[in-house]
Amino acid sequence: MAKKIQPVLIKKFLPPRRPDSRKGQNGKVLVVGGSYMYHGAPVLASLSALKSGVDLVYTAVPKILASPVRAISPNLIVIPLVDAKLTRGAANKLLGQVPAGLDSATIGMGLAISDEEALRVLVKSLLEWDVRVSLDASALAKYILPTIEQKNVVLTPHAGEFKRMFGVMPSDIIKERTVTVEKFARQHSVTILLKGSTDVISDGKQTFVNPKNLASMTVGGTGDVLSGLVAGVLAKNRSPLQSSLVAAYVNGLAGKMAQKKNGLHIVATDLIDAIPAVMKPFDSVSK
Repeated sequence: MAKKIQPVLIKKFLPPRRPDSRKGQNGKVLVVGGSYMYHGAPVLASLSALKSGVDLVYTAVPKILASPVRAISPNLIVIPLVDAKLTRGAANKLLGQVPAGLDSATIGMGLAISDEEALRVLVKSLLEWDVRVSLDASALAKYILPTIEQKNVVLTPHAGEFKRMFGVMPSDIIKERTVTVEKFARQHSVTILLKGSTDVISDGKQTFVNPKNLASMTVGGTGDVLSGLVAGVLAKNRSPLQSSLVAAYVNGLAGKMAQKKNGLHIVATDLIDAIPAVMKPFDSVSK
């Protein structure tokens, strides 16, 4: 039976920060996304990851977007992909550029994928380096399932992407929806965070729901913010399920804060601005 996410879990699943920690010790995240048409998605994910409390975010975007993305925020470390789409060459070049010691990566936001093998190579290599991986948007493809099964991977589909990946459209009835998510999470040994007015999160063994019911959160980019949060928390808490629960809860509460402030007239960056206020009550420093 699915459980509702409780604040006590958020506190429990967010590791304390050491007062003597150095740059990089609180998380290094890689974001891979963007295309000629969708420049904002990887930026939203990257800024969201930073606001979650990680130290460093490396944002890999097609080279045509590198300068605009750098101009949007000086907080991002931008890695230009050599091609406009994710090709095998671009994937291999990126793997040679990313720094050692990455903790997590999120892939797919606005990303144009030219070659199925390119995504396989990128994901497989990161997993072999013990990097926790989250997949969203175009990276949610059926062909990637054999590469990620029984690995520490989070999938963050909306209903349409879920159907594309697993061949089944989730029901709007929450009880049936949770059964479906749990079934495929168990079958493929992955963690699934199915986005919706009520998020459903399952690793096939435990299942949770996160009711939001926010009319304003249909605006584009809120899912990219969620992807950044998943990667940001994964960088510190290595558990895919626990990190997904924290990310879903924080994303939803940030949406509530934004809607309370702006009504139905929010944009995704409003959620990013609210993340620190949402997470601050759960902050702790180890002794």
